[in-house]
Amino acid sequence: MRICKIALLFVTVVTLSSCASSYKMINPASLSYNSANESNGVLFEYKYGLLEKKYQKKELKKGVRLVAIKITNNSGRDLTFGGDAKLAFGNASEIQVLDNERVFKTLKQSAASYLWYLLLTPVSFQSTTADSYGEKETNSTPIGLVIGPGLTASNMITVAISNKNFKQELLEYNINGTVIKDGETKYGLIGIQTENFDALKLIID
Repeated sequence: MRICKIALLFVTVVTLSSCASSYKMINPASLSYNSANESNGVLFEYKYGLLEKKYQKKELKKGVRLVAIKITNNSGRDLTFGGDAKLAFGNASEIQVLDNERVFKTLKQSAASYLWYLLLTPVSFQSTTADSYGEKETNSTPIGLVIGPGLTASNMITVAISNKNFKQELLEYNINGTVIKDGETKYGLIGIQTENFDALKLIID
């Protein structure tokens, strides 16, 4: 009986710590930006640390940082992000901004990783009782038939919805190749290949 309880507790802990994560919308236009610099009449603001839980772990593991950016153009002319307005590290080395589709594929959650919950299907909870004559009787409840498929389905649904929201926001704030007119402010979500939270700046040609 004690072994069954320990096993059930172990399964519960593993299950709770391995669940899929929901995606929290970033909405770059509503953020408070903590880093900024200005050059040639263009104010460039940015912020790291946007993702949470599973997405954040992927970001750290893959060495791809998602960055929210805000560009206010008062240069007196129209600019194109990635054209005459290029992203660079603080040391002026130009950054190759990743395609947002690649960012999505790199950082998205994997639905297939939750199929292992089906291995819980054979799990049963056993209890022992004694009748009025003192004879022991063991009862088995196949809880795995509910837990295994149930957890698999719920996690895969969560992954599908979360990834859909993540991809949708990346598309909505895809600023690569966007024209920023004089006097206009644009927001974007970009992915860059770096292990660190490097200082960024915008170089205007």
